Parts: sequence; structure tokens; C-alpha cells
Amino acid sequence: MKQVLFLCVGNSCRSQMAEGFARVYGGDVLKAASAGLAPAMIISPLTHQVMREKGVSTAGHFPKDIKLLDLEKFDLIVNMSGLPFRGTAEKVEDWVVRDPIGANEAVFRQVRDEIEQRVQKLIIQLRKKAKRRS
Repeated sequence: MKQVLFLCVGNSCRSQMAEGFARVYGGDVLKAASAGLAPAMIISPLTHQVMREKGVSTAGHFPKDIKLLDLEKFDLIVNMSGLPFRGTAEKVEDWVVRDPIGANEAVFRQVRDEIEQRVQKLIIQLRKKAKRRS
């Protein structure tokens, strides 16, 4: 199991979406977490709404500060913050994904769908690597 951290600025939208999809689709190959560089007070209500539309619950999730995490335990950090980030993970992967905060539902859905596709591709890659090792 790979430990994957999804990172954005506020941990209110993008990284929460990615964590939700990763937990639902990739629990066989990864353990997902998310955090923010400057965490918001709450997860955006639109994040909860658009994720429920896909059957993914973010209930009980809350924004977390990256400074409070042990970054050494992660095999991969997926950085969606748009800011340079180099953690202690063996690999940091940058995803350029629009920050939907302050935007309308349509933008939240577009971002959600893009993140869903990216997470699915990541899971497929991890499954292929796991299969090669076995």
C-alpha cells in the first residue's frame, strides 16, 4: 500500500476531492490523506455537494494543516496548490488543477471531474506497479 498525500492551499476543495475519490476507488493500492498549506476553517459546502453527486461522502472530513503531518510516512505527495513544494516523500507530483474556491457549481463540477480522472489514472499506475512486483 502506497501512502499518498493530496495537497492544495486550503484543503477545502481540490485535495479533499482527490482524497475522497482515492479512498473509494483505490483502497486496494493506496492509503489517501489530504492537507493544505494554509488550511481553511471548513470544507467548502460546494465540495460536499458535488462529491455527493458522485456518491462520495466527505462527511466528517475537515481541513488539515500540512505542518501537523509526518511527511516522511508518505510515498507520494500530489501537489495541487500551484505553489512549489518539495517534501520528504520519495516523489512529489505536481497537478495543475484550477482552484474552484469562490466559483459556481459548474466550475466545482469541472474541477471534480478532472480530479476524478487524474486520481483514476494514478490508481491504474499504482496497480500496474504492484502487479509487476508480484
